[in-house]
Amino acid sequence: MKPIWLVGAIALAIYLWVRRRKLGRVELSLGVIAAIAATVYSTGLVHLPSAEHVIGDLGKALGPWTYLLVAVMAFAETGAFIGLIAPGETTILVGGVVAGQGQINIFALIAIVWFCAVAGDLTSFMLGRRLGRQFLEKHGPRFKITHERLVTVERFFDRHGGKAILIGRFVGLVRAVAPFIAGSSGMPLRRFLPYDVIGAGLWGTTFCVLGYVFWQSFGTVANYASRGALALATVIILVVGVVTAFRFLRVPENRTKAHIWLHEQSQRPLLRPFAGVARPVVYRGIVPLARRLAGPARFAWERFTPGDLGLEVTTLLAVAAVGSFTFIAFAVSVGPVDPLPFSDQRAVSIANELYTTWLVDISKALTTLGTLYVVIPLCLVTVAILARWRAWMGVGVLVVGTTLVILASHTTKALVDRPRPEDALVETAGSAYPSGHAAYAVVWVAVAVLLSRFVPWLAGRAFLVVLGIAVAVIVGLTRVYLHAHWFTDVLGGWAMSATIYSLCGVVGLLVAYFGKNRVPT
Repeated sequence: MKPIWLVGAIALAIYLWVRRRKLGRVELSLGVIAAIAATVYSTGLVHLPSAEHVIGDLGKALGPWTYLLVAVMAFAETGAFIGLIAPGETTILVGGVVAGQGQINIFALIAIVWFCAVAGDLTSFMLGRRLGRQFLEKHGPRFKITHERLVTVERFFDRHGGKAILIGRFVGLVRAVAPFIAGSSGMPLRRFLPYDVIGAGLWGTTFCVLGYVFWQSFGTVANYASRGALALATVIILVVGVVTAFRFLRVPENRTKAHIWLHEQSQRPLLRPFAGVARPVVYRGIVPLARRLAGPARFAWERFTPGDLGLEVTTLLAVAAVGSFTFIAFAVSVGPVDPLPFSDQRAVSIANELYTTWLVDISKALTTLGTLYVVIPLCLVTVAILARWRAWMGVGVLVVGTTLVILASHTTKALVDRPRPEDALVETAGSAYPSGHAAYAVVWVAVAVLLSRFVPWLAGRAFLVVLGIAVAVIVGLTRVYLHAHWFTDVLGGWAMSATIYSLCGVVGLLVAYFGKNRVPT
């Protein structure tokens, strides 16, 4: 006998009876079926296998096909609103378990989950933008989405859309509908995407690694995941409560009312001893500490709020997250004894098919754009221009970032020590990973972004950034075409350099902000 299921069946039956005149035939029929099924299951005559064990066995049977299963679920959870029916964490945990068993690669799994989750969110976002308010106003009342609630949601996403996307990724119901609501409420894509990339990366990596580490006990993994979701929900509720209390007490009249109420309660006989101890602790300890931390806390909170420099910081962090994962994944996966990845094999095959003498000559000329002989003079000229406009933050980002890129490239080459292709068409030296030319070519992108941001008279800023990206891409592809590097070496070089410049940009933005605006204490 399972009393919890029986109580649930009785409660559902009572609900259906009370709401019988307001529910449609389909909803009423499904409710009756669910109540009957719960009653039968409560008797103990029927034993159903847990969803975790079913999906776990399925993952073991699929082997490498687990990639496809996880990809479909990660995409469909928001792209097709499957998350309203079945949470995707379980399937992703299965993927981590299968990776722990050595059947699939954990880095490839995280990359697939990350990419498909973002793709699903973008699909839902675009559907929300295309269907718009009219769709929600027409079909929303069936799901208690009234016009007033829709206006409230739109205002919420306008003020806190980024945080809603980031935190909502870990809350099942919010995760399934947040991208659609963000799109239908008119949230700009450039604001939605950085937060979504970070949230999807944290979400996918967390559950993949959780399954990978505890692969010998899938039940334990599922238990930890459910506890983690509950803990996160509790934290969210506490944060919302604290923020609500802060906004309430920010009004002088409300503070006066609260003070009077607390004083009245402290005079009660049972609470008087406690109040005598709590009053000095609160007014001599907690209140001064809260006032001291209010400024820095507000500053940190606003960095994740659209507007001011919050969107810039979040965008750079999103680039750094993708870049660092890509760089580390390839650094760990490639090596002198590992088999050549499929992407490298395919890239070499395409390069051989496109071989012509004149294209080799052009590639040899273009690949020099990624050498230090070109990149360092480019940086010096850019530093002079930025110094002319007193853009010292840009100068620091470019100088420190370029120095770190050079040091990181040489250090990683020595650590990974990956052999280069044997039939290179240009002179090569040192190990293959990462491609130094590809890493140095990202300097063109950094220069374009800094000039676009700090030089006011500069025209065609978007074109300049696109041109910088094109140079970096062309230099990387020439390294593969000339058989100087494997394709994964180029990807690693791009990722490493993008990560370093993004993190330097974050530090530069924060330092510049502190310099112009003292954080209140």
